[in-house]
Amino acid sequence: MDTVDCIVVGAGVVGLACARKLAESGLETIILERAGAYGTETSSRNSEVVHAGIYYPTGSLKARLCVTGRAQLYDYAVRKGVPHHRCGKLIVATSAAQDAGLAAIAERAAACGVTDLSLLDRAEAQRMEPALNCTSALLSPSTGIIDSHALMRALLGDAEAAGAVLSLNSEVTGGQIREGLFVLRTRDTQTGEDFTLAARHLVNAAGLWASGVAASLDGLPARHVPQTRFARGSYFAVPGRAAFSRLIYPVPEPGGLGVHLTLDLGGNMRFGPDVEWIDSIDYRTSDARRDHFVTEIRKYWPALPADALAPTYCGIRPKLSGPGEPAADFSIQGPAQHGVAGLINLFGIESPGLTASLAIADEVARGLAR
Repeated sequence: MDTVDCIVVGAGVVGLACARKLAESGLETIILERAGAYGTETSSRNSEVVHAGIYYPTGSLKARLCVTGRAQLYDYAVRKGVPHHRCGKLIVATSAAQDAGLAAIAERAAACGVTDLSLLDRAEAQRMEPALNCTSALLSPSTGIIDSHALMRALLGDAEAAGAVLSLNSEVTGGQIREGLFVLRTRDTQTGEDFTLAARHLVNAAGLWASGVAASLDGLPARHVPQTRFARGSYFAVPGRAAFSRLIYPVPEPGGLGVHLTLDLGGNMRFGPDVEWIDSIDYRTSDARRDHFVTEIRKYWPALPADALAPTYCGIRPKLSGPGEPAADFSIQGPAQHGVAGLINLFGIESPGLTASLAIADEVARGLAR
């Protein structure tokens, strides 16, 4: 049985960032990924937004790691040539009742270290975006977009340059915690062959599957394994020239940030995600939610041609809170929480996980060093 310093389970953007950090610190690291390629789920099925850190409760991991991670991510993108664009965004109120909500968002953001926001009246916002309908808006100049696939390629390249190895089609089916080692049973998803691997450190960055991986570890008390809920978000696109030059977000809704407009690096418009609670992983798209999208988008873009919307893809967020419950924070669960030396579980790493990925990796490395 082979033994290495560290196993990272999951090759999404957070898993790759963690593997890069650990390999560059001198740990022999293997990344196990159940799919046939890296970053095929949450990391590539999102809005590719670099978040400023606006929405999260003061003192939360999401707030702290987003603000720190955003600066790290922009710096990394510049150094590595990862395509990105600091285009800015407008959070828009579309009724007098929502105007006060923008001021509250700005106040919360300032408490979290986001100090570059500007409140705009209707005329100021419409001078920036003539197609926009709003009663007021909040400008975030440090919000941007990034090529998530290029980012993951860069992270993997750094990790491999430092000696890390990526093993695709490698599903963790269970494991034991014994004698200071994590002994993992894995299955090749192509051949069905089983093999065993051991490590002194284990980072569970399996995203949608993190709770299942943790529950399969004999030696980790079940009380430390939260239930992961699945919230599917659909995306629709409108072809042709973009009507906006910045991202447009409504005032947040329960469970998410509302049906917002983002731009890809080619300037194409896409809308989403919405929030649809599901019981199992299902990435199928359909026209069924078109009417909902049209209703929400026309609140800030009245000129939207209804027949122009086309479903494109959907993503699924791993959430630690369910419908009607307060939004949960990231859970970075280390030995101080569960009592198992060398183990870090990452639960509920949804948005702003991409923005915070480098900061999460730093947090994981500190947790393993204690």
